[in-house]
Amino acid sequence: MTKRKNHLPNFKAKVALEAIREEMTMAELSKKYGVHPTQIGTWKRAVIENMSTAFTRRGSIPEQVSIADVDKLHSKIGQLVVERDFLADASHQLLGTRGKKW
Repeated sequence: MTKRKNHLPNFKAKVALEAIREEMTMAELSKKYGVHPTQIGTWKRAVIENMSTAFTRRGSIPEQVSIADVDKLHSKIGQLVVERDFLADASHQLLGTRGKKW
């Protein structure tokens, strides 16, 4: 049994680009690069399907956050701050001068 090969993304892109060009058959590419023809076809499909993401601007489509989610998170933060302060005071009272103040 042979160990599974992990190919680098640059290698996958190179092989997929050659497959898209169709200058060689899948069998020839398979022999040239030592990769199964089915794998080359999978990489080729992945490149074609994800090609449009290369032309999108970063941050051009921000995720929409609802006001209800923001309010829910703010209330959770407030609750956690109160709990932290309470526990810090309680530990300070229990440990006296040995305890550390947050």
